[in-house]
Amino acid sequence: MSYPQPLTAEEKLADAKKHLSLPRIVVICGSTRFMTEMTEADLRETKAGKIVVKPGCDMKSPHELWSDPVEAEALKVRLDDLHRAKIRLADEVLVVGDYIGDSTRAEIAYARSLGKPVRFTHPEVDPDA
Repeated sequence: MSYPQPLTAEEKLADAKKHLSLPRIVVICGSTRFMTEMTEADLRETKAGKIVVKPGCDMKSPHELWSDPVEAEALKVRLDDLHRAKIRLADEVLVVGDYIGDSTRAEIAYARSLGKPVRFTHPEVDPDA
């Protein structure tokens, strides 16, 4: 007699989303130099009926929260962890912009390692194309 395998955390999350009738969740990734484009992508994805999550901070712009270099470095690590959590939560990834830096490249690789579909506003920058 065989017993059903327990659900993985990912399967439990997918099941919960289905039971809650949640729309698809898209996470926006890309360099924060494209914050204006991210806001536009957010509008378009929201209009299409999706829940959108995206970077909440642009650390390239001056702000008192990251004016101290030591605190800024610690914050960057926490924000990177937070963004990976957003990727795990999302059903799909949208990469915004015509440039892919190291952080975005790592996010794309992470999303793909989880089996998340990845779309690009500029498909020519797909590192795996």
